[in-house]
Amino acid sequence: MTLIEDTYCEIFEGLCVQLQVTARDAEFLNRAVNAFTALPSTVFGDAEGGIVKWLTKNETIDGRLGAIVQLWITGKGEKAKTKFYEKLGKRLRQGILVVPTTAVYNAYPKEIDTKFNMMNNVGHCGDGYEIIIEKYNRKLISIPIMMGYDFLIEEELSYAKGVMGGNIWLFCDSVDSGIRVGREVVKIISEIDNVCSTFDVCSAGSKPETNFPEIGPSTNHPFCPTLKDKLSAGEFKVPNSVKSIPEIIFNASDIETIKNTFLKVIQGIVDMEGLIKISAGNYGGKLGKYKVFLRELGLIESYFS
Repeated sequence: MTLIEDTYCEIFEGLCVQLQVTARDAEFLNRAVNAFTALPSTVFGDAEGGIVKWLTKNETIDGRLGAIVQLWITGKGEKAKTKFYEKLGKRLRQGILVVPTTAVYNAYPKEIDTKFNMMNNVGHCGDGYEIIIEKYNRKLISIPIMMGYDFLIEEELSYAKGVMGGNIWLFCDSVDSGIRVGREVVKIISEIDNVCSTFDVCSAGSKPETNFPEIGPSTNHPFCPTLKDKLSAGEFKVPNSVKSIPEIIFNASDIETIKNTFLKVIQGIVDMEGLIKISAGNYGGKLGKYKVFLRELGLIESYFS
């Protein structure tokens, strides 16, 4: 039987935008969405993206294939807001605008007053030939490009505080089991609104302390199965039967969505073959504003170690 460790996940605040991206076909849509969300890197002071869900033609604003995506940055205040605007514009310009037939719309899950005007960091790609149009009951910037159509982006994109760093650790009996269970977690998350998995199945959980600070966080060595013969018994923390520990990281619009994601994920995988233990990463309460205790999610008590 899979055991759930009696621990907690540390959650911290960030700023988030949620967008709907559409394109004429799946190939262009996949290219644009993956370019926009690639290279999660908030630990380096950059931005972090993820795919929330894929949309059919019947679910999008303009009747084409689409996806809901999120982009995140850590921090708060004017400094974080300014950096976020810069990073958002760069990913939109270089990741989506350059992909043929794409368009971008605001898809934040609630009405909020905090918005970015996208003219200065995306709209002016039209070099003065861009215009504001009304379409789909929205104000859009129409940017002429060489492909023979105009790139459309909503003039104002909402942003607000959300919660980052939800994570689950999967102690598995083999690499194959780690991949299979990890992919099931990502699938479950993709079926939940307003939450994204930023690294998909992540192979390298990190720790804050490191011997090489110039490169940022390094491997969480006590939990690396292949270091069994190189670490002392007191330092090595991988159970004997465990051969793989993938980590799944997720961000959401609010703390309740994070808790609901934990609950649905654990309920969906707890009986999977090859999964020995479920845990979560934290930094002793030093990093995050919130703590999500796995024992308080309403799971069956007998699962806990």
